[in-house]
Amino acid sequence: GLRVLEALAASGLRSIRFAKEVPGLRLVVANDFSARAVDLIARNVAFNGVGALVAPRMADARMVMYQSKADREPFDVIDLDPYGSPAPFLDAAVQAVSEGGLLCVTCTDMGVMAGNSAETCYSKYGAVSLKGKFCHEMALRIILHSLDSRANCYQRFVVPLLSVSADFYVRVFVRVFTGQAKVKASASKQALVYHCVGCGTHHLQRLGKVTTLTPPALTPPLCPRPQLGGPVWAEPLHDPAFVGRVLAALEGSPGRFQTQERMRGVLSVVTEELGDVPLYYTLDGLSSTIHSNTPSLLQIRSALLHAGFRVSLSHACKNAVKTDAPPAVLWDIMRCW
Repeated sequence: GLRVLEALAASGLRSIRFAKEVPGLRLVVANDFSARAVDLIARNVAFNGVGALVAPRMADARMVMYQSKADREPFDVIDLDPYGSPAPFLDAAVQAVSEGGLLCVTCTDMGVMAGNSAETCYSKYGAVSLKGKFCHEMALRIILHSLDSRANCYQRFVVPLLSVSADFYVRVFVRVFTGQAKVKASASKQALVYHCVGCGTHHLQRLGKVTTLTPPALTPPLCPRPQLGGPVWAEPLHDPAFVGRVLAALEGSPGRFQTQERMRGVLSVVTEELGDVPLYYTLDGLSSTIHSNTPSLLQIRSALLHAGFRVSLSHACKNAVKTDAPPAVLWDIMRCW
């Protein structure tokens, strides 16, 4: 059976749901640093009759994870959902999760990750955040970069399964593996972001390179006033096969979740996102730059498709446009509009 750690459990609600709804579990450790919280967890566990599976524990979450590594008893699933930043717990988490195990991380410090405090973001996550229209997706890429860079210290690397920006937080689900050769390739998965504060154009520059038969040509930033942010994760945010299985499971159990329609909507948009196109533009951002009326999403998508480029929506922003068209083409279309 699987060993699960909810490192910051509070009332223990999620641990109880794990025990009651997820088959094949051996143990769920519901940990919290607060004595009152652990008392509440114990009462909730007893009330729900899951005492055989859920073990309340009072300790520093980092010590629980470091001890599991020392005892060679890693957790198959580690859930980090703190109030604020998960940064203090990431180093312990990437070590304490089993080979191929699942790491679930939530960040609610969106002000920091969305560019309001770039210096604080760098101190916590090792990346400079930017205040751009794409800030919600950039927040996802910042936490993935932070997880991968910390895992690399221990010859480990992360593989994202699903990365979601919703309401006031971001949440990522990644698997953690060990492999020296794959870790060496991690540099090429990160990129710096050039962002023009005038027009909003952005350009990603990879940190490393992967040798190919025909190396891609580098396009320099087009704007004279760029801000530099990152490094950020530049690879796909999701595993399409995994998202497809989640959608199928959701369709197979109608009425199980009260938020089923919203979950289906978000996952459906995720499946259609261009995985190899980091960040996005917004319709209001494009039109405000050239002081024009805002075209409809359908009109912009049609123009880009007819020009021979790919285009998709983004779950992180309702009026976002993700496209592999160069910025010059995008601005030509806007000027024609």
